Amino acid sequence: MRPLHKRVLLITGSPGVGKTTVLLRTADMLKTKGFSVGGMVSCEVRSCGARVGFEVSDLYTGKTGWLAHIKQKYGPKVGKYRVNLNDLDSVGVQAVQKANEKLDIVAVDEVGPMELFSEKFSTAVQNAVEGRKPVITTVHWRAEDRLMKLIKEREDAETFVVTLENRESLPATIVNKAMQCVEATRMERETL
Repeated sequence: MRPLHKRVLLITGSPGVGKTTVLLRTADMLKTKGFSVGGMVSCEVRSCGARVGFEVSDLYTGKTGWLAHIKQKYGPKVGKYRVNLNDLDSVGVQAVQKANEKLDIVAVDEVGPMELFSEKFSTAVQNAVEGRKPVITTVHWRAEDRLMKLIKEREDAETFVVTLENRESLPATIVNKAMQCVEATRMERETL
């Protein structure tokens, strides 16, 4: 049986094109429409004009931690950064789990090489994707991990490629898809 609505909404595109911005604008638009949105977002951190790391934040509570940093002494290495698995698990994973359990929509930025070093992260994302709520996630443009392959091949997944031409209009498109899914899920629950 084909799903009525695409529920797993993947945002991808080349580095620096605005994937995180599209996700954040989408989340803000959904919040103004009365939906509860939670999950995690990662943002680059610069010092004196140079990127020194990435911060991970809980979209719902605002709690933050370090995803990766050039001065991080331990953890898996990605380029010049070391991943802080403790903060990723205590901030990012917890945020995804809470959103999946208690909120209308789960948002994840990003499913990429750094995040995929955490088994807890992979499990939290997989649980969200296998659930019934809309999941909006940015994905690394070259992600070929087992989890990403499973997500991309889902019948209820749709991929949006961010470009310079569509990045302003794309949040509204994704909002409409997410709203359709939330409403369909609510109607299903009411008929049970």
